[in-house]
Amino acid sequence: MRSGKTRSEKPAMRRFDPHEHARNVLGEKLQPCSERPKTGFFRDGCCNTSPEDVGVHTVCAVVTAEFLEYSKAQGNDLTTPYPQAGFPGLKPGDRWCLCAPRWREALDEGKAPRVVLAATHEGSLEFASLADFKKYAIDLS
Repeated sequence: MRSGKTRSEKPAMRRFDPHEHARNVLGEKLQPCSERPKTGFFRDGCCNTSPEDVGVHTVCAVVTAEFLEYSKAQGNDLTTPYPQAGFPGLKPGDRWCLCAPRWREALDEGKAPRVVLAATHEGSLEFASLADFKKYAIDLS
């Protein structure tokens, strides 16, 4: 071989990272939602998603007592810690990546929490319109 490399040596390829290319509902780079508590389907602080994320945890919300009560009444208790799964339990004011279908249900029931548009994954637009999210946005000037 001319280059001195063996056939088994291949050039280093940069691995494609879907998180690196994730976009928010505004079409911009997806921003982190929360580090404390650490949120996201991947527990990476972002509302990233993948085919394995059947709940579609893509809406970065600032949870309220009203929403937490609503979610518990729907069978999803977000206030009780579950350490085995790395879940600390939420309190009003926490940011958390909510399931987009649950946020939509809460919207329809008048219980939707505020959202952080910059940290809400574009996949959420399959469940609610940008106008709906903007009505609940905390990060619009």
